[in-house]
Amino acid sequence: MCRHLGWLGADVTVSSLVLDPPCGLRVQSYAPRRQKHGLMNADGWGVGFFDREVPRRWRSPAPLWGDVSFDSIAPALRSHCVVAAVRSATVGMPIEASATAPFTDGRWLLSHNGVVDRAVLPPTSSAESSCDSAILAATIFERGLDALGDTVAEIGAADPLARLNILAADGSRLLATAWGDTLFILRRDDGVVLASEPYDDAPGWDDVPDRHLVEVTPAGVTITPLSHPHSKGSR
Repeated sequence: MCRHLGWLGADVTVSSLVLDPPCGLRVQSYAPRRQKHGLMNADGWGVGFFDREVPRRWRSPAPLWGDVSFDSIAPALRSHCVVAAVRSATVGMPIEASATAPFTDGRWLLSHNGVVDRAVLPPTSSAESSCDSAILAATIFERGLDALGDTVAEIGAADPLARLNILAADGSRLLATAWGDTLFILRRDDGVVLASEPYDDAPGWDDVPDRHLVEVTPAGVTITPLSHPHSKGSR
């Protein structure tokens, strides 16, 4: 299990999203407040952001709370679109930078908060790691992000115990699924945050219902029930 966060909006510092909030991802790496599975997220971390249209990543298999070098650089990194995660590795999965989100296909950044049986995933040669999240990410990339909802519903049906909270961005939109774990949305004046749990206690955080797909674009937010893929509604 992991915790992750996505941002789409005005240029902001990575530090303001990941390190500075009182209950941001740095704190969630050792003391998450809403995590249902696991006590901490000490098996690595990753931050991805868009430099114009190019996705950039910084990943490590070490705990985020101890990375002094990132702490000094994060205030200087600015972007309009960010995907970040702290990792609690599934039992038996490798602990290495390549197994840590965000994963990429060169266009999208993608994080998986959850667990899935690798036996239900199709064979792929493009996964960055042998871990379940990396293989799932490769599957999603190969099928295309426009089919994210259908892909998650199909894999969820094949593995009823799977938790499939996905967060993905391409620089112009954010996509996320709530499937088996928490997801929250915060609409700010300068953009939108999607996160596994609120990074502070300010008002405005809304719970995304389970088994729903969220799409964030400059035009607004759309939330779609995954159990009824042809029914859409805006919130």
